[in-house]
Amino acid sequence: MTESSLSDTLHRLMHAYKRQLRAGIETQQISLPITQLRVLKCIGRIPECTARSIAQRMNQDKGQLARLLNELTDVALIDKMANPQDRRSHFLVLTSAGKQILAKLEVVEKQAAGQMTRGLSSKEIKTFIRIAAAMMENSDDGGTSKRGTQRDG
Repeated sequence: MTESSLSDTLHRLMHAYKRQLRAGIETQQISLPITQLRVLKCIGRIPECTARSIAQRMNQDKGQLARLLNELTDVALIDKMANPQDRRSHFLVLTSAGKQILAKLEVVEKQAAGQMTRGLSSKEIKTFIRIAAAMMENSDDGGTSKRGTQRDG
């Protein structure tokens, strides 16, 4: 496979997955923007989640993140709880409504993954996950693996 066709394939795969997610989000009648959904996912997955931990994980501007968190608080999808170790920060938790949205989103993601992997064996899926993880690692560290050596193609 040439570099151009790999690039095209990755681009088409990304857009196909996004289309599947958008269709599922519409079917589940989730009316939140993707950025808010991503923040809800972080809060649901990060233990003792803080705004700082979300900003680091999502590589998000702190000002924009603060606005997103305020919007999610205003629509009662998240609550802020005092952080006993640091009075300047708060733990972010999902409300019951936030948990319901996240549960719907998990259904959408499972359906999208199921649709896109239909006909693939579990071995093929594991291989794809391993290769995609290596590619993401390469994009994060400039092409060197955790051992500090250049990856072979």
